[in-house]
Amino acid sequence: MTAALPDPDRVDCWIFDLDNTLYSPSECDLSEQMEAAISAFIERRLGVSELESEQLRKSWFGRYGMTLGGLMEECGVDPHEYLEETHRLDLSSLRPSPRLQRLVARLPGRRLVHTNATVSHAERVLDRLGLAAHFEAVFDVEDAGFLPKPDPEGYRRLLARHAVDPRRAVMMDDLARNLVPAAAAGMTTVWLRTARPQGARGFEAAAVHHVADRLEDWLAAAMG
Repeated sequence: MTAALPDPDRVDCWIFDLDNTLYSPSECDLSEQMEAAISAFIERRLGVSELESEQLRKSWFGRYGMTLGGLMEECGVDPHEYLEETHRLDLSSLRPSPRLQRLVARLPGRRLVHTNATVSHAERVLDRLGLAAHFEAVFDVEDAGFLPKPDPEGYRRLLARHAVDPRRAVMMDDLARNLVPAAAAGMTTVWLRTARPQGARGFEAAAVHHVADRLEDWLAAAMG
């Protein structure tokens, strides 16, 4: 991990993960809602028990980067059906942060969201957080060809679609393994450390340039 913060004036593009990055998982219940919705989908679709669905959800998340990968590869599930059913979330526990709104608005250059979720889910979350006006676009799992982070192909498609120079881009994510392809492509990376154990899995020191416990604090320091 490097000590020097990036010079904001030399950054053309700020790439944010969405869930558990633009908001803290400890301050809302979206993670719990999502996990319950995915487990319920597996139970219904495959006719397995609650315990078996939990085991499959965790196993596929670890192996494929998101549970959808296992459902597609091993069960032939339609990804659109899965995404539609598992993203019907109640966002009322999300609390907008005026400080984060101000900091994101001040960032020079473009701001993108790169998420394993859907554009519609991202737009709802951004609206709820009061951040929608500050982002140029959302690059979702369908844009990535249903190849979720950390599959490098999704990152290549993101960079190509939005004409991003990775040497002048910063990527922020709560899952350390998702920063490995970003760093390999030449981006500066920021790991948003949380209490969720899956956040540190796949951690590679060479791929994590900065570590932050709160996004607002890191952005404030970077902006000077």
